[in-house]
Amino acid sequence: MTLKNLMGSGDKIMLLTLPFLIVGLALNIAFPSFFAVGGPPAAVAAMSVILLVPGIVVWLWSVVLILTEVPKKKLITGGPYALVKHPLYTSVGLLVLPCTGILLNSWLGVAVGIVLYTGSRLFSHEEEEKLAKEYGAAWDAYVRKVKMPWL
Repeated sequence: MTLKNLMGSGDKIMLLTLPFLIVGLALNIAFPSFFAVGGPPAAVAAMSVILLVPGIVVWLWSVVLILTEVPKKKLITGGPYALVKHPLYTSVGLLVLPCTGILLNSWLGVAVGIVLYTGSRLFSHEEEEKLAKEYGAAWDAYVRKVKMPWL
């Protein structure tokens, strides 16, 4: 089992996202008031925590499934993978980064999360083609059953 098999499209997604993160962090440090979300207000902070917790749970659950099932050459179809085809990318891009950013009083997390999620949409098709070749009919059946394949 190689690291590339465990990462899927993660290397390409990170190469796209990393420059935005580095430049964003540098600008955020240099001009913090420009990135501030205004506190955040109590209601926004509470909503961020409410969304952050499942985001972290789904991310960790996805990582555990990848680390335990991919080396066994098993197609992961349960847990968060029953809901979306790429729960790791989706949870980090749409929940973890944006909510963490808001809680740290910066909209940078939202921006970087959008870039990461966009990268996942751009590069996940290669990962899916590889999975389709490797698992054939099992992959096709999984794609038909996943609840939110577009997410």
